[in-house]
Amino acid sequence: MIASALLPAAIPSPPESLAKFSIGPLTIHAYALCILLGIIAAIWLTLRRWKARGGQSDVIWDVAIWAIPFGIIGGRLYHVISSPDAYFGPGFDGTGDPIKILYIWNGGLGIWGAIALGALGAWIGTRRAGVRLSAFADAAAPGVLLAQAIGRWGNWFNQELFGSATTLPWGLRIDPNSPNFPAGYPADTLFQPTFLYESLWSLAGVAVLLLVDRRFKLRFGALVWLYVVIYTAGRTWIEAMRIDEAQMITISGITARLNVWTSLIVFVLALLIFIFCLLRSRRMRDEDFMHLPGRAPAGEASEGDAEDSGRQAKDDEEPVAVAAEASSAEAGSTETVSTGASERPAPAAEPAPAAPAGGASEEESPYPTADDVAPEEADKPSEERKQD
Repeated sequence: MIASALLPAAIPSPPESLAKFSIGPLTIHAYALCILLGIIAAIWLTLRRWKARGGQSDVIWDVAIWAIPFGIIGGRLYHVISSPDAYFGPGFDGTGDPIKILYIWNGGLGIWGAIALGALGAWIGTRRAGVRLSAFADAAAPGVLLAQAIGRWGNWFNQELFGSATTLPWGLRIDPNSPNFPAGYPADTLFQPTFLYESLWSLAGVAVLLLVDRRFKLRFGALVWLYVVIYTAGRTWIEAMRIDEAQMITISGITARLNVWTSLIVFVLALLIFIFCLLRSRRMRDEDFMHLPGRAPAGEASEGDAEDSGRQAKDDEEPVAVAAEASSAEAGSTETVSTGASERPAPAAEPAPAAPAGGASEEESPYPTADDVAPEEADKPSEERKQD
């Protein structure tokens, strides 16, 4: 009761004047603005994350000029293939209008085509820039999900892609005169705001990706596959609520929308690849996760290189420190020994042996000694002794 009183009776749809407006000869569609705003937000977040990892900012722009156009084209192609009636008629009977394929501003971008072809464009850009696709994808994953959260509001402006009827206080009100209003429903029917569910789910996914990456520093594609796991887990149940026309597929007697089956299959595959990337990143933790082999800029190091260099420097310092400590201990020991030796009293000199009595030796020498010279001879000058 309290929640019902606080929440609005329904979420209104925007008037036509907000969905599109004109500036001179130019018509601005709110759907296109939401897509553009999402792209800007994705580039901003990706740029910050890439620079924080030690990457060059120019790489983001070099990759974006390939990934963004490829992604838009891929998203449109997937939408046309999965929902062909409006463009080729039911059963391809020719009653459709193929020129509407170019009217992207009217809505219709399939996420799976956008990711697939956008990844191809990103691969081309990263190869040209000399960086790993996995490194760019890990840095871009939260930004891509943020772009999806913002872009979903374009469906609200176009009053499209809503869910089944509901009596919830946050039900979405659709203009009965809109071409998207489903036939057979009363004019005051409220519908599940699936655009809002997916937008909130995507924002929560952005927070999870950022927190997980900050805590575990996922590398070598692990984070981008975690993004796919999170997105498909939400897209499966949200897609099942929608009632707009879509291609239906029956598997094992279960009929569901094509995007439901696609989400389930991609979820399982992404979960397996995510586990593989986790194991692979452990084996490759000492490798450069940013650049292709031999393409790292001279004088620059990625976050992984910096960590490796720090570990190597620490390892190199340890033996030097040990040697220094050993030398210091040896010097201290030598000083102690030297000090002890200087402080130790010198041993007393042994007394000289006494001369034999009478000044004679035990065996007399046959030659005369100085004692045999007469005293008077000793007093003569040396020259006189020579003359004598």
